[in-house]
Amino acid sequence: MAAQADLNRIDQLAERQDGVMTRGQLLAHSATSDWITRQVRGRRWTRLFPGVYLTHTGRPEWRSKARAALLYAGRGAVLSHSSAAYRHRLVDRPGQRIEVLVPHGRTVRRQPGLTIRSSRSIPPSWGALPATNPADTLLDLLHRRGTTEDDVIALLNRAVRVGVDLEEIRRRSQARGRLRHRGLLGEMLTAAAEGVESPLELRYRRIERAHGLPVARLQAREVVDGLYLRADCRYVRLALRVELDGQVAHRNGTTDADVWRDNVVGVAAQELTLRYRWRHVTVTPCAVARQVALALLSKGWTGRPRPCGPECDVAKLPECQAA
Repeated sequence: MAAQADLNRIDQLAERQDGVMTRGQLLAHSATSDWITRQVRGRRWTRLFPGVYLTHTGRPEWRSKARAALLYAGRGAVLSHSSAAYRHRLVDRPGQRIEVLVPHGRTVRRQPGLTIRSSRSIPPSWGALPATNPADTLLDLLHRRGTTEDDVIALLNRAVRVGVDLEEIRRRSQARGRLRHRGLLGEMLTAAAEGVESPLELRYRRIERAHGLPVARLQAREVVDGLYLRADCRYVRLALRVELDGQVAHRNGTTDADVWRDNVVGVAAQELTLRYRWRHVTVTPCAVARQVALALLSKGWTGRPRPCGPECDVAKLPECQAA
């Protein structure tokens, strides 16, 4: 190594790059091949990819590995798919591999822990750690083989919570020739604008529409008897609430807090609470519709429920039989 000034510049550049530098960058700052080799052999540095080094000891953090992958892939490379999703907080955990998108025509040798894809049109990158923008990242994940309806709903709800622009998702989706789950995505974008926050809420919304029930206000917030409450679905003028308890959220069933909240609502607010689990909403939606309709009618609803088919439980209601 030539001079302390060069060492300082290397340290400054490494700090800006999450502790990672390429051989080319090091040589440009007067490092020699022998000096670089000594840092690796002495275990002061770690070789993450060919010609890319972590310039300190210890286990590399995800961000350093992602930066190393981008430097290895070359100019114009961006994080994509699960790596970009983690970067944008669309998922809580990074994938097992770093996923990178490079310009079409570039050949990048395969490396352990690294997935390289190429594209003729790389979406605009985002942030100091280049990644496909949040809207395109979401669409990339939705288009993956094996993505379920629940995955689509959960991802879009997460996108709403972290502030991804829904109209940008809509625009970017319309620009794609092929896209799995396009119909569901359109439905979810509309539902998200209405306040739907979970897969279970979307399914309940479908029950309302399929059976001619009034549309509940979602995630209604208020203070009742000194308690701050939030109802999943509330028919405000009809004194009826519907709470949706997913099995993931409440593995052991209704919690003590839920029971107390239902009691407060019944006593202080004079409102009835109906509570449904995942199985009720997904397996027996017509039975749920019938029970909600009965509750609404008992509270003064003047509408008329609508069976979704000849075998629908709602068809058994006197109001439907009279029609």
